[in-house]
Amino acid sequence: MLPLPHWMPSKWFDFTEAKTATNSVLPAQKIFVKHSLFHPNKPYLVLIHGFPTSSYDWVHVWHDLARHFNLITIDMLGFGQSDKPIDCSYLFADQANLFEAVLADLNVTEFHILAHDYGDTVAQELLARQLEGTLQGKISSCVLLNGGIFPEVTRPILVQKLLMSPLGYGVSQLMSFNAFRRSFDKICTRDIPLLELQVYWQLMQCNDGKKVFHLLIRYMKQRKIHRQRWAGALQHTNIPMRLINGIEDPISGLKMVQRYQHLVAQADTIELPQVGHYPQVEAPDKVLAHALDFWRQHQLLNVNR
Repeated sequence: MLPLPHWMPSKWFDFTEAKTATNSVLPAQKIFVKHSLFHPNKPYLVLIHGFPTSSYDWVHVWHDLARHFNLITIDMLGFGQSDKPIDCSYLFADQANLFEAVLADLNVTEFHILAHDYGDTVAQELLARQLEGTLQGKISSCVLLNGGIFPEVTRPILVQKLLMSPLGYGVSQLMSFNAFRRSFDKICTRDIPLLELQVYWQLMQCNDGKKVFHLLIRYMKQRKIHRQRWAGALQHTNIPMRLINGIEDPISGLKMVQRYQHLVAQADTIELPQVGHYPQVEAPDKVLAHALDFWRQHQLLNVNR
């Protein structure tokens, strides 16, 4: 596990472990896994983080969600404290494989999903597998936060474009904390505390993370290639689903909500005004309220909690 600086909130790293999870491309990669204390009467909720951060994205909603769910999250391959191999394609299918492997290891056969950004597409792949009948286990519901679920209306920011270019490796090596901070400022509507940004940056750099930024960003091309499969997963799934979106997000804000409403029948969407790309960080109370309302509407919570 990453040696924590004295200022890093160590409480987040309780109930965590480095597991060896099967990856179809590179077997036996070390994956950072975190879960709450499990209670037999609670349903399971899988939280799937975004790019370029890690499972630490969920720190502001973790405690309240744990009152209602057994929580499970990981740092996906290439992110946070998990391994960051350079000889890896970083396919969404492989990230989905990791979640399936971790859930199988924890003997979880039925679960809900809360996903954000890059994690939305991992959720879409898991939903596609459920539709095909190849998923190990059952997804009972899905809540998505801001993400490029329909690539035709995603608007990458400058640093993403540079990482995708032939200059990507050099750009990734030159990235600094100040550059990261400026990029975050552009996609969020409120100032994120310096300490919190330092935690994100520390976890991004863990395991020599700069060496894979230009590899991870290829996910944007994957979304275009597999657009029909992953959009179809949202259009054809028969489980309860809600999109909660910070509409001031310059990457996947209001236009993404409108596209979702146009393409998904009986779309359940929540628009968060004055919120940007990281709703669970910028407005955690609103995300919690709308997510809990969704689960209660569909009678997915234990009524005694």
